[in-house]
Amino acid sequence: MKKKLLSLTLCVAMAATVFAGCGSEDKDTKTEKKTNAAEENNGGDSKGSDGQCYFLNFKPEAEQVFEEIAKKFTEEEGIDCKVVTAANNQYESTLKAEMAKSDAPTAFIINGPVGYNSWKDYCADIKDTDLYNNLIDKDSVVSTDDGVFGVPIATEMYGLICNKAIFEKYFGLDGIADTGCEKIEDINSFEKLSAVVKDMDAHKDDLDIVGVFSAPTLDSDNNWRIQTHLANLPIHYEYDKDGVSDKDSIDFSFGDNFKNILDLYLDYATVTREQASSGSVDEAMAEFALGECAIVQNGTWGWSQIDETDGNTVKEDDLYFMPIYIGVDGEESQGICAGTENFLAINSKASEADQEASVKFFTWLYTSETGKKYVKEDLGFVSPFEGADTPDNPLAVQGLEQVADSSIKVVPWDFVTIPGQSWKNALGEDLLSYAEGTMDWDKVISNAKESWASEKSAAAE
Repeated sequence: MKKKLLSLTLCVAMAATVFAGCGSEDKDTKTEKKTNAAEENNGGDSKGSDGQCYFLNFKPEAEQVFEEIAKKFTEEEGIDCKVVTAANNQYESTLKAEMAKSDAPTAFIINGPVGYNSWKDYCADIKDTDLYNNLIDKDSVVSTDDGVFGVPIATEMYGLICNKAIFEKYFGLDGIADTGCEKIEDINSFEKLSAVVKDMDAHKDDLDIVGVFSAPTLDSDNNWRIQTHLANLPIHYEYDKDGVSDKDSIDFSFGDNFKNILDLYLDYATVTREQASSGSVDEAMAEFALGECAIVQNGTWGWSQIDETDGNTVKEDDLYFMPIYIGVDGEESQGICAGTENFLAINSKASEADQEASVKFFTWLYTSETGKKYVKEDLGFVSPFEGADTPDNPLAVQGLEQVADSSIKVVPWDFVTIPGQSWKNALGEDLLSYAEGTMDWDKVISNAKESWASEKSAAAE
């Protein structure tokens, strides 16, 4: 994992030759296609003579950017392009609904091998495309002996995004507790994090914050940070302990660690435990951007939300990207969680022309000068493709520094092995019940173990 991510780190920092797309066209042909291109709203529904791209976007926070990118692609290449964005936690249901239509997505996202298993009948082999050939790490794909069916759209990282200015203010206060830490960089374990958080909460009036953590947002549309990303930590450490990369059944041996970090979020947030379902991820990010809290759990994709919040008080230099510590042995050398769950697939049931147009759109996005500028400056992605530029994203820069540091053990995104969205949804509901006091923790764990085993078994049939 470290080797693969390091190769990405080194390549994004280098200037490289821009590879060609999926063919070229003369000026007259482009002009004719532009004249017949889609309507102003991302190309509308009309199709150019050489096919169109309809991308179902997984990332709500990137909706407007992808719409702008689609328009620019149509301008430059004369190929119709439409982007539709699914709401938070609604991607699978939206994809099912859209795939049932006659004008189905020609490009969509699958959630690793589990997602491929659900959509393999719709995934075209893209091994012989420039899109695959331009990948830095050819092993980072979703593939079988029959071909390559998904390529990563970004290398992403998540952890605890901290407002260093608030921490510096805290450590400068008189009368703070002896936590063993004198600055934010001294926090390298759950024990230290917990001690600092509890004392910061006791001084929140002095710090002019509402809570140390942002709202956990445990309602069904916004709970993905907890039921997927936070749950990755106990899943990863169980895999690591057992020396495996997946399991047909889990024992949740790090369930108490999961409980401890979740309790810290719930007890020292901007809302009470009883209000754990309130708000959205966007609102939680706004709390952080406005200086109402000191910590928000999120990833590299969250920088644009912070930066674009009206009244934002958090600047680039204020950010500190901390690993999520849950109290395991050796976590002093643990880093952020790095990987991807978003793999681009091309709809095998689309026309050949539409498949080619879709491949060309993403090849253009990641290899053309215009596209790479969007990836770097607007999407803020760490691109997994050759010739990429380092993104204008301070969280990505800090994350890449951790990935490149051989003394730090980054945590892979093992949650891509979760049986499916239904398991996540059920866990999310139980976590909310636990937060609100209507379910005990043992029941949360037993339910998660039972549903994991049954869903893995059903998927294997």
